[in-house]
Amino acid sequence: MGKRLKQQKRGRGSPRYRAPHKRFKTDLAYRSYDDVEKTGVLTGKVVGLVDDPARTALLMKVVYENNESGFLLAPEGIAVGDTIEVGSQGRLTLGSVLPLYRMPDGAYIFNIERNAGDGGKMVKAPGSYAIIVAKEGKIVYLKLPSKATVVLSNECRAQLGVVAGGGRLEKPMLKAGNQYHKMKARNRLWPVPRGVHQSAYNHPHGGKQHHVGKPTTVARSTPPGGKVGHIAARQTGRRKGKKAFEAEAE
Repeated sequence: MGKRLKQQKRGRGSPRYRAPHKRFKTDLAYRSYDDVEKTGVLTGKVVGLVDDPARTALLMKVVYENNESGFLLAPEGIAVGDTIEVGSQGRLTLGSVLPLYRMPDGAYIFNIERNAGDGGKMVKAPGSYAIIVAKEGKIVYLKLPSKATVVLSNECRAQLGVVAGGGRLEKPMLKAGNQYHKMKARNRLWPVPRGVHQSAYNHPHGGKQHHVGKPTTVARSTPPGGKVGHIAARQTGRRKGKKAFEAEAE
């Protein structure tokens, strides 16, 4: 009898695969989009930088002038004691949270809301940023780190700057133990062997001499026990040149 795939066991939700949420510092989100932010400005002071095991980017703890406190993603160049501004009337300063219609074209931004008031969903990885390409009425065109262009409402909020922590992957791990502890902090299983290294009852690609032995393209509707490999792939193998496509079309 075969075994469950690792993704099947992980989806079942046992403690072995559960994220250690008790060690995480916060559920990162902006303040609620209230009248203070929509019509005015709220000043906050950075009182500390926080390393949260839930994410690879650095956080900053902010205390606002109304005695509220919260966490935001830290931009490159921020320091303890700096001030930021939150709201539609805020200044264009590093790390400030402003609606997109207040930001100039070409500005570097991150932690962008997909819908106004959702707390920030896009561009949150270390060293990443999006660029405001153009504005047209109540919509804004953004160029994401993936080079894709998205269209958002100009009421969506974002932070000015670049996410701190860029280049963190340039330093080598040096030994497997460091990688183990890095994964352990998030309860990630490591190392994860390839399917062709496994036995046939562990994985659909297993049981061969380090090759699959059959096409790895599977349908989108494949049951979970066999849904590995190229799932609903449009094509596999090397891409053909333009001339080859034209020759086939003829």
